[in-house]
Amino acid sequence: MREYKMRRGEYLEERVEDMEEFIHEYFGPVTDTESYNDTDLQVVEDPKNPVFKRVTAGTVEYGSKKDKIALDIEERPAEEVIEEGHFDAAEDAVAVKNNFLEAATGRDAKARRESMKRDVEDDETPDNVA
Repeated sequence: MREYKMRRGEYLEERVEDMEEFIHEYFGPVTDTESYNDTDLQVVEDPKNPVFKRVTAGTVEYGSKKDKIALDIEERPAEEVIEEGHFDAAEDAVAVKNNFLEAATGRDAKARRESMKRDVEDDETPDNVA
């Protein structure tokens, strides 16, 4: 499960009023919920895009900090997708994921990558370095 933070000065609840409807719009009907970090996330068991096997997404609340959006996409094996003739679905799958995250966070793929790099670099700083 990956968590994505919002663009500076913006809040998830301002960008996404109804998370279940938002997830439905991009991935398909929500069929279940799953617990993650004391939050119930929405699960789509049969996503619209044939590349996706299962999608779990939703708001992760952090009390005094800004909420984040969590997203986990299980994909079907490429051989299986190709065998069924869904060649264009793979390209569309990447676009759907990126569009979903950009609409929710206000950050494009490049900004999200750079933010994750900074987070990893911050985590790798030794404790005794000032």
